[in-house]
Amino acid sequence: MATYMVQFSYPQDGLPGVLKEGGTKRREATEQLVRSLGGKLAAYYFAFGEYDGVAIVEGVDNVEATTMALAVNASGAVKTKTTVLLTPDELDKATKKSTNYRPPGK
Repeated sequence: MATYMVQFSYPQDGLPGVLKEGGTKRREATEQLVRSLGGKLAAYYFAFGEYDGVAIVEGVDNVEATTMALAVNASGAVKTKTTVLLTPDELDKATKKSTNYRPPGK
């Protein structure tokens, strides 16, 4: 199973719900979604900037991560960007594998 960083932002349709429920309820809703697919919400933070927050999700695969993204984005109340995170060990394993790749024009 992989680990994902899910950055999220609230468009105009989602902000009234955040103002009404507050941050704790949004975290609980996210945790319930992740658990329903067999995963774990490892971290959840609100932020300033391009994204309103970030969640770290563990214990799901690409299909389950896609299921979450589709459900959340289809609501129109939240927009997400999901990034797969790699451990240093996973990167070490990747660097030890050989491939047969030719760059364009070479």
